[in-house]
Amino acid sequence: MLTDLRHDSRTHKRVFVLAAGTLAVATLSSIMPVPQMVTVASAGTSTRSALERQSDAATLDVTAAGAVAGTAASKAYAAATTAPRQRPKPVVAKPRTTTAVAPFRFGTAAYAQWHAKRLMSTSRYGWKSTAQYQCLVNLWTRESHWNYRSHNRSSGAHGIPQALPGSKMANAGSDWLTNPVTQIRWGLGYIKSRYGSPCGAWSHFRSHNWY
Repeated sequence: MLTDLRHDSRTHKRVFVLAAGTLAVATLSSIMPVPQMVTVASAGTSTRSALERQSDAATLDVTAAGAVAGTAASKAYAAATTAPRQRPKPVVAKPRTTTAVAPFRFGTAAYAQWHAKRLMSTSRYGWKSTAQYQCLVNLWTRESHWNYRSHNRSSGAHGIPQALPGSKMANAGSDWLTNPVTQIRWGLGYIKSRYGSPCGAWSHFRSHNWY
């Protein structure tokens, strides 16, 4: 009899413990329901996904805006730094002086002879040989000693080539009375038209004492 009581007592204890455990599980389920936790977790995940999508979209918008701004800035910089093409200005040739600068003092025989040699070698006359130059030196040394102020009172001949009258040299320049280069130009033209060359004029002078 005692044994049966002990057995019943243990059975009641087991039933009580089982019932208490079931009650605890039901209580916990009512406080923290599992489906709601899953739902909350799902809602949080969806919220994060939406935020990430918005962030990605915002990043794409910023990137696109930056690209557009960069392209516009590049075009503006290129337009500002690219200088407009300008037509080259025409080159205007400076007029050449008709009288070269001699390395000798004005009015001297060396000054006049230097210009005479320079003018003789031009294409207008073509007298480039030393012989033609020496014939001219001999001719005008006898006539005037290469003095542009030389004047023959008896005949009226004047200047280095002793033009007769002196006013003939106005054909070479209005300054024929005071400019030895103008007198030389006239004298060379006269020799070419009358004798062909300085040596031809010198040969005639030696035969007739004039030319």
